[in-house]
Amino acid sequence: MLETERLLMRSWREDDLAPFAALNADPVVMEHFPSTLTRQESDALFVRITAQLDDLGYGLWALEVRDSGEFVGFTGLALQTFPAHFTPAVEVGWRLKQSAWGHGYATEAALAALDYGFAVAELDEIVSMTAVTNVRSQRVMQRIGMTHNPADDFEHPNVPDGHRVKPHVLYRIRHP
Repeated sequence: MLETERLLMRSWREDDLAPFAALNADPVVMEHFPSTLTRQESDALFVRITAQLDDLGYGLWALEVRDSGEFVGFTGLALQTFPAHFTPAVEVGWRLKQSAWGHGYATEAALAALDYGFAVAELDEIVSMTAVTNVRSQRVMQRIGMTHNPADDFEHPNVPDGHRVKPHVLYRIRHP
């Protein structure tokens, strides 16, 4: 578990399944993804996330507000192996429910994930990516010190051809 001033980044629990499914089914939260997820798809993602945490010792941690104990989404590090010019790579990523937006939680948790990635996992570089249209996440990437080179931008191979979120930006940060 990682702790920040206001947040816990922790292992997943069975009681996270329902709020996680609600997060993944929210069309506003999922605006910059190809589609929302069904409960079955969300549960399958839960299994993949927890397996990566077990296998690598890092991954996408459940994100909880310390004062309230409320599950608000996830933040952490994910190994990406899809075919692209920069993979395999470890990505810092986040997905928060709408009520958690605008509080700086994504930035706070992402900085903790970067610290873990460099200090504990001993990574040399961490990337982050999102659809070109996702300006909010790009701002988080900038706030946590990541840099963008337009030459790194790519068409995400896991997004259907012609889909509005296929064009992606890539941000990078190297070990300090």
